[in-house]
Amino acid sequence: MKKRKFLLFTALMLVLSMVLAACGGGSDEKGGGEGKSEEKPKYMSILTGGTGGTYFPLGGAFANIVSDATGVSTNAETTGASAENMQSIKDNKGEIAFTQTDIASYATEGKLMFDGNAIDNIKAIGTLYPETIQIVTTEKSGIKTVEDLKGKKVSIGAPGSGTAANAEQILEAYGLTLDDIQKQDLSFDESVNGIKDGNIDAAFVTAGHPTAAVEELSATEKVVIVPVDADKADKLIEKYPYYTKEEVPSGTYKLGSAVPTVAVQAMLVVKADLSDEVVYDITKAIFENLDQVQHAKAKQIKPENALNGVGIDVHPGAQKYFDEKGIKAAE
Repeated sequence: MKKRKFLLFTALMLVLSMVLAACGGGSDEKGGGEGKSEEKPKYMSILTGGTGGTYFPLGGAFANIVSDATGVSTNAETTGASAENMQSIKDNKGEIAFTQTDIASYATEGKLMFDGNAIDNIKAIGTLYPETIQIVTTEKSGIKTVEDLKGKKVSIGAPGSGTAANAEQILEAYGLTLDDIQKQDLSFDESVNGIKDGNIDAAFVTAGHPTAAVEELSATEKVVIVPVDADKADKLIEKYPYYTKEEVPSGTYKLGSAVPTVAVQAMLVVKADLSDEVVYDITKAIFENLDQVQHAKAKQIKPENALNGVGIDVHPGAQKYFDEKGIKAAE
């Protein structure tokens, strides 16, 4: 009897060990190295921005494309945009996110609004379209150059915003600091209204052009966009590689000629631990199905530009796609 019980116990222990091995031993097969999972997720979220912005409608279109291509149910979610999206990725509240290239760099480096809170679990898919730094003023202000901003009332955007960082960095390229201007911390709408009312002289606006608030200003005032000179742009890009050269085209805001400036880029990032296969499929699906995206900004999204100004590490799955296409970052 005791022998029979012993054999039964031994058999049960053998079965239990096999079950535990099946549950735990699979981690070596699924692990893609450095904590990367090779398992396809059942669901993915694309973190976008507010419903009135550009990120949300683009995200909705991308979600449909990704769902069809990967078989993974994917949904676009409204958020507070770039900075919030980076924190949400860190907190495992999404798999794919829109952000600006500069904000992604601040997040990975733990700088500015991420001071002491570096985010180490994001990788880039690629850049999408420029978010242009527009230094807005009017003809009657007499401001024609960045140097002319010295001593003037200048809005640099909301406190802690990417626009505020852009303003400080551009001033730095010209040997100026925030102490050289009468700094105002205003939103885009507040900035434009301040210019219109004569309460401020100029404003930094980081947004895709044409920007609705600035277009509204051009209906009643002769708008001037202050140029960022080529040599200063080169200096800026050398120190902050997430910038690219850009221009505000002739005719925008009734401008008589194109104005050179710089831009950061809207970009897509993903959780670093998504598998190479899944991220490859996401990247390929988005960049090869842009004809399915109805939003006007889709016309500016080109795979050959996707590595320009990225500023953070590209996910190996996305890099595989760009390598296959022979796409490299512009020098």
